[in-house]
Amino acid sequence: MEFASLQDLCLLLISSAIRRCICSERLCRLSVLLQRSPASDPPLVRISISDTGLGSCIEEFQNLKCPVEDGIVYVRTTNICDKEISCYQLNLKENVTTRKPILLPSNIKHGVKFSGTEVCLSVSESIDVLLEEFNCFFQKILVLKVPNIAMEVMADGQDVPGSRNDAVFLEKFSPSSSFAASTLDHLKFGLESYVLRHGSSLACDSCFPNRDNLRSGGGMVCEDKHKTTKLVVEAAVVTTEISNPTNNCFRAGCSNTKVLCFKDFAPCSISEALLKALTGIDWKRYGLALECAIDQRSHALLKWEHMPLSFHIHIVVHCYDKHVFEAMPLLQKTRFDKKLIRKAVKLALDDFKNKHAGVLLSADTLKVSACSRRNQEQLLKLASIFHLQISKFAPDLAKSIAGLVLYSSDMDFKEECLAILGLQPHQSEGEIVGENIKNKIISAIEVNDRRQQGTKEVAPLLFEGRHELQFVDDECDEDGLDPMDL
Repeated sequence: MEFASLQDLCLLLISSAIRRCICSERLCRLSVLLQRSPASDPPLVRISISDTGLGSCIEEFQNLKCPVEDGIVYVRTTNICDKEISCYQLNLKENVTTRKPILLPSNIKHGVKFSGTEVCLSVSESIDVLLEEFNCFFQKILVLKVPNIAMEVMADGQDVPGSRNDAVFLEKFSPSSSFAASTLDHLKFGLESYVLRHGSSLACDSCFPNRDNLRSGGGMVCEDKHKTTKLVVEAAVVTTEISNPTNNCFRAGCSNTKVLCFKDFAPCSISEALLKALTGIDWKRYGLALECAIDQRSHALLKWEHMPLSFHIHIVVHCYDKHVFEAMPLLQKTRFDKKLIRKAVKLALDDFKNKHAGVLLSADTLKVSACSRRNQEQLLKLASIFHLQISKFAPDLAKSIAGLVLYSSDMDFKEECLAILGLQPHQSEGEIVGENIKNKIISAIEVNDRRQQGTKEVAPLLFEGRHELQFVDDECDEDGLDPMDL
């Protein structure tokens, strides 16, 4: 396999080391060491990529082709049951079909049981340039949250000759990681951590004080059609809402979505299958309007229509061959399947909706909600108009009722009505009685308007003392009597 750049080769070697560590199913260490070789002319940087995972076989490196300066790659590897460390030399400038590895003297293990692989090569490249590449690579690797690997990048003081070794990148074992958790759970947790860090090594406490501000969902699909491969696609979705993003926040003033893509536990470039899968999703089901999907090489960029600047969606997709856990060869090619990718992302979105009600509502639901709000507003307007119309007739109605009371020849009836109205006999003037009755009518209308829609509460009576009526009901209930029998 030929690579476009030296960095691509190094990143592949690192991803291969990660896979060997995963296959070992035990705690492992992955180290990348950059050392200056001042004696060489021109000056070279020696790159050492080592891991304590399963041992490798030299056939894994047979088909590598890359424009390395001297073309020489050294491989040292051993399995836990081996008694010695095997050492090889490969010349990547030789023709692949005729290339033969050179077996170098082995190293005795003296009865110590361990396994691992170290690959070394020399390049005429700036250490700072290499560190930038490796640092970016490992920051993305952290999204996978592989639970059994501690990772480090060491350099001899960057481009300052004679400086001591410095740990440029160091990721220890995470106490929160669990071997029992699924790779999908690790992927969701890793994406949340990536969002908290804004994609860098430091968390942004201003935007995200803790994980409570994050919402996530995940989905996984597996294909078993092929005997030689077992393709697995996992997807995770995380949303955030930032009310006051800081000036340094990398999401400030931008609502686009960055979609990270991984293949066989390593970051990869964006494929056409991934872009087609993303554009083929019915985003309106989730209340989103996709404007376009752009290939940014290291990630896909989704641009949305009418997305609030405070709301952000983060997506990661990981495609891998299930046989990766069975120590498959280094150059095993995992293919991208747009149908499986689309299905995995949709499952992640559906899982998100089920966990977080009211977020990512479909366009139809939003329309219904908007329609319901409009109907409620119209009902409130009608109720207000009805209230005003009824209130207009309250004075005339009150005047008529007052006339029936005041001009009645039954003095007992007249006194009882005045008592209910809270008036004394000397307050039996027409205007006082009429005004009192009008206020009670308007008050009854207002109380009825304040009742919740659909309530079974009896409407307030106009000329019945509510406390007195309640007292009677309670007394009847306590005696087990029916009010109608009284």
